[in-house]
Amino acid sequence: MQPSTSTAAPLNQPALQNQSPLNQSPVLTHDEIVSRDPATNQEIGRVPILTQPEIESMIARARAAQTAWVAVSFDERARIITRARQIVLDEMDAIATLISRESGKPVAESVSMEIIPTLDLMHFFARRTAHILKPERIALGQYTIAGRTSRIIYKPLGVIAIIAPWNFPWAIPLGEVVMALMAGNAVVLKPSEVTSLVGLKIKDVFTRAGLTDDLLHVATGDGMTGAALAASPLVNKIMFTGSVATGKRVAAAAAQNLTPVVLELGGKDPMIICRDADLPVAAHAAVWGAFANSGQACASVERCYVHESVAAEFTKLVVEATKNLRQHHGTNEASDVAAMSSERQAQIVDAHINDAVTRGARILTGGKRNHDFAASPDDAHLDDTHNDTHTNLFYEPTILVDVEDAMLVMHEETFGPVLPIKTFRTEDEAVRLANDSPFGLTASVWTRDLKRGARLAAMIDAGTVTVNEVLYTHGLAATPWGGIKQSGMGRTHGKQGLLELVYPQHIHTNRLPRFADLWWFNYTPSAHTLFRQLARRATNGSILQSALAFPAVVRRFLEMRRRK
Repeated sequence: MQPSTSTAAPLNQPALQNQSPLNQSPVLTHDEIVSRDPATNQEIGRVPILTQPEIESMIARARAAQTAWVAVSFDERARIITRARQIVLDEMDAIATLISRESGKPVAESVSMEIIPTLDLMHFFARRTAHILKPERIALGQYTIAGRTSRIIYKPLGVIAIIAPWNFPWAIPLGEVVMALMAGNAVVLKPSEVTSLVGLKIKDVFTRAGLTDDLLHVATGDGMTGAALAASPLVNKIMFTGSVATGKRVAAAAAQNLTPVVLELGGKDPMIICRDADLPVAAHAAVWGAFANSGQACASVERCYVHESVAAEFTKLVVEATKNLRQHHGTNEASDVAAMSSERQAQIVDAHINDAVTRGARILTGGKRNHDFAASPDDAHLDDTHNDTHTNLFYEPTILVDVEDAMLVMHEETFGPVLPIKTFRTEDEAVRLANDSPFGLTASVWTRDLKRGARLAAMIDAGTVTVNEVLYTHGLAATPWGGIKQSGMGRTHGKQGLLELVYPQHIHTNRLPRFADLWWFNYTPSAHTLFRQLARRATNGSILQSALAFPAVVRRFLEMRRRK
């Protein structure tokens, strides 16, 4: 998923690019960010660009507050999360509108893809964190006979820095905030400068729910803000969602302090349509998977591989469904597809489509900006900090065929409303094509034969592979989310995601403290005899074999008792 954008900083820039959006929010002045609606360019609000001393102060205060938060029970933490959840429910429409205005997405997706998943996640972790993080006893086998016990307890890391993206400005950071707080950590959240107001709304919700103020800070600003967080020695872990290029810089900065990171980066997610797939359902899924949020999701369907025997029918259904989509401002409840979030992303879509067409691909529908939303001087609500002309960010959902692997649209992350369709002949070819990518976030397989689906899924290199599902598993609180290869490292959500926010402490106990261990000094002949007996008899897990070493154990024990 995509990172925030910036004009001045090494961090938080558009995926696979290192430039800021052109002619679109945010406007960066010397000390503030002006947030604008990407559909209309109308100013929504302003936030400060925090200085490095202010950021360092936030981290220090969070660190101090976290020491008391550790002592708060899981039940009390859960009560705060539950109160915050109720506030979100009560103010769902207002929050959805804010998300839509800052990100450009349809208000329906603000609810379905941002608010609903977080409501579920808040309930899940409020209810399940104590169980997931309960102490675990380690079975020691024959060492138990010698009075040894071991267990694992889970302890919070301290201060978690969350560097959030603009494409899911509510769901991604809020979920990570909830998990971090439930695990006993404090949080400093850096929202994208494109969607700063959504980040501040997250803070507002938790403050009103009764969370101690310093346990959650929101550091508004540009890329230098993210850079300051990544480089801070007082941060205990960094959760970054964004581009591969920026993720590498975050990891490099964190490495200076050996700060661990979770990186959720880009994707070029394939969809495989087998010859026995339910074509109407698969076509419907492909259209939603490719064009939800205008294709601006790391798990969007960016490559569709369909068996040649059903390609014509499948493509026909996809084109028909695409042409039925309604495009309008995100705040219009009739909108299926709304504006893209930035001119820069729209330009990437232009480049990928132009490259494909130049190389022989055909556009079956879409392929250009929607002229119904062509910008005019009356559309731009400008002020003295913003002198550029507002551009049209409404890109028509686009279907491409006759695509080839060398085309940009088939191997670079497009992150826009484009669905390229390519045929295959055999299942082995489909798997090879799916795996022919530097990314490995999600993939999907479509077939009526569930055994075939499971077999093909296991052959695909990706963090998540779904069978007859697409895109939405980030919304399942109980399941892990994350990728392999250049799609990142680490996980969020589920048990695996929660364990990223704690460290395991091993506590080992000798319940027979009156007796010296037989391997202590001095190394006498009886010690050497015992060690060789243990090597031969006591290292294969067999109690009967271990018993054969018992005479040597007794001799060594008596020897050490005499020495004592």
